[in-house]
Amino acid sequence: MNDANRPAPARHDPVTTEIVRNGLIAATEEMKQNLMRTAYNMIIYEALDFTVGLFDRDGNVLSIGIGLPMFIRGISETIKAKIRHFGLENIHPGDVLLTNDAYITGSHLNHMTFSVPIFHEGALIGFAGCMAHWQDIGGTLDGMTMDIYSEGLQMPIVKAWRSGVVNQDILDVIAMNVRLPERAMGDLKAQIASIRTGERHMLELAQKHGREELLASIDAIMDHSEALVRERVRAIPDGVYEAESFMDDDGVEAGKRIPIRVKVTVADDHMTIDLTDISKQVKGFYNSGMTAGLSCCQVAFKCLTSALDYPLNDGSFRPLTIILPTGRVVSAEKPAPMRWWMTFPMTIVDTVFKAMAPAMPDKVIAGHHADLVIASVNGYHPRDGRLFIYVGGLIGGGWGAKLTEDGVSGVIAINDGDTHNGPSEQVEVKFPLIVEEYALREDSGGPGQFRGGLGTVQRVRATGDFMFNAQIERVNCRPWGLDGGLSGAGNQVTIQRAGGEEAFFPSGKVLAEALHPGDRYVLRSGGGGGFGSPLDRDPAAVERDVIQGIVSRDMAAACYGVVFDEDTAAVDPAASDALRARLRAEGRPDDDDGLTDDGRRAQDAAARADAIRSQAGHGHAHHHGHQHFRHAHVRPEDDYELRLQLALARRCC
Repeated sequence: MNDANRPAPARHDPVTTEIVRNGLIAATEEMKQNLMRTAYNMIIYEALDFTVGLFDRDGNVLSIGIGLPMFIRGISETIKAKIRHFGLENIHPGDVLLTNDAYITGSHLNHMTFSVPIFHEGALIGFAGCMAHWQDIGGTLDGMTMDIYSEGLQMPIVKAWRSGVVNQDILDVIAMNVRLPERAMGDLKAQIASIRTGERHMLELAQKHGREELLASIDAIMDHSEALVRERVRAIPDGVYEAESFMDDDGVEAGKRIPIRVKVTVADDHMTIDLTDISKQVKGFYNSGMTAGLSCCQVAFKCLTSALDYPLNDGSFRPLTIILPTGRVVSAEKPAPMRWWMTFPMTIVDTVFKAMAPAMPDKVIAGHHADLVIASVNGYHPRDGRLFIYVGGLIGGGWGAKLTEDGVSGVIAINDGDTHNGPSEQVEVKFPLIVEEYALREDSGGPGQFRGGLGTVQRVRATGDFMFNAQIERVNCRPWGLDGGLSGAGNQVTIQRAGGEEAFFPSGKVLAEALHPGDRYVLRSGGGGGFGSPLDRDPAAVERDVIQGIVSRDMAAACYGVVFDEDTAAVDPAASDALRARLRAEGRPDDDDGLTDDGRRAQDAAARADAIRSQAGHGHAHHHGHQHFRHAHVRPEDDYELRLQLALARRCC
């Protein structure tokens, strides 16, 4: 179908436009609810690892059901790829288009993406789509993958239904290549039901208002979104803003930091985000496709310019240009492994915020824990001998503080939006696991005038034999603070053998560990970075944090300069003023004065605390990660080791 066959849009009616706007939102919310109620796997119906949406006939986003922000571009670009593959003239009513091609979706092979064309009286008016995480897609379960071929079934762009008739051969191929076919087929049917729901609602809107009026209203909604965003971009000071941060490593070359460098240019009502100088694609499975790179830029842009505007549509992104060459860690080329695709983009979003902090400090947050902090567990259930696969945790962590607010505690990482943790009760019923502890992590929030949010700790005991894998990042490259705020605690994974002590690891990559009854794994999520000097925090707020168990007395002294009277347990104003004056004179506190509950650093922390205590009567200390890029002048071509040292010394990130 060429442009000559496209119905000419009529002049839109403002009242109808508002009805259509809310109708699109209602449609995608019902799509979401139907998928949640009919899916077979907990990662969909509890964790909500999916996104649904409606799109125009070109694949542009009309409305997204609130879910994973990283899927904003994923479904849209996948629909556009399907259009290019088949041609509009070869897409018919009743077709169901399917792929999980990681280099198209931008994510891993677990994300099966279905879409249906929506025809009204013979004219194609749009698409409904759904991208959802399948529990298993074949491939290896344990350890590191080194290419896409070891990661499971690759489904090219196909028609799973042709003109309303199921293509059974395609379904048979899928069923043969997954370990839990009954669950996979259940999730498949749930996704089909979801997109059929979107199709029905779109047709109802066309029937009620007329096709021309519907399309005119959609154009008006998109134009309105664009106009609002341009106005907000115009309010940002023109300039070039840069920042750099680092990931721990790629899981293959242990300890080799991965640079994440961004450049943001604001000119009048337009923003350009340039990812040219981020790391080239890596050997380990932390790569993602071009679509993920586009998505993380759009997530950052949306947060900065129109976070609360709905529906979420492509009009909002017209004032944004993204520069992203191929072959980068978020624009990887085949056969790069992409199994843990979602991790690095989270820090790219954080780093864009960091870059924009000087220009719009009231719109950004300090660094957050930036990882899903999950465990991948698989084995045979002792109850019935059947294979189980559990991707769990999603324990939430600390978000960075704002210019005028403390960070939020125990919240899922930014790229995953509405994703939820799995209820402990369901975990214990379905898998040979007992959740012994799930709590906020004291002292994990970065100290600041406004404190970073707390991470969490989850301790899980095995009641059967299984394999354990963790792919956690930002253990050593911790969430940075802004404007004098300190870093939050890093993420962490440990294993405690039955009757033994916790075993700490140099990174969060703990792969192919066999656990047995009585063994435990412990996931600790990082806290958010602080905003502003912790010596400027209201002592009453510090006292409240201590009473609530958010901050220990040791951290109160070491980082906030707040001393408590031993007799009354209340803040001692005179001693606090004296300690704050001394810390300021010494150029402290810094990230070496922070606290953590990490056992392997407890001895060093105690020694630093003793030194403070001997001078002020109180204190304790611990080590945090790196700070934001504000003033250091380092270039991409500068020596890698120099940039890394500056970053970890808090002078450039």
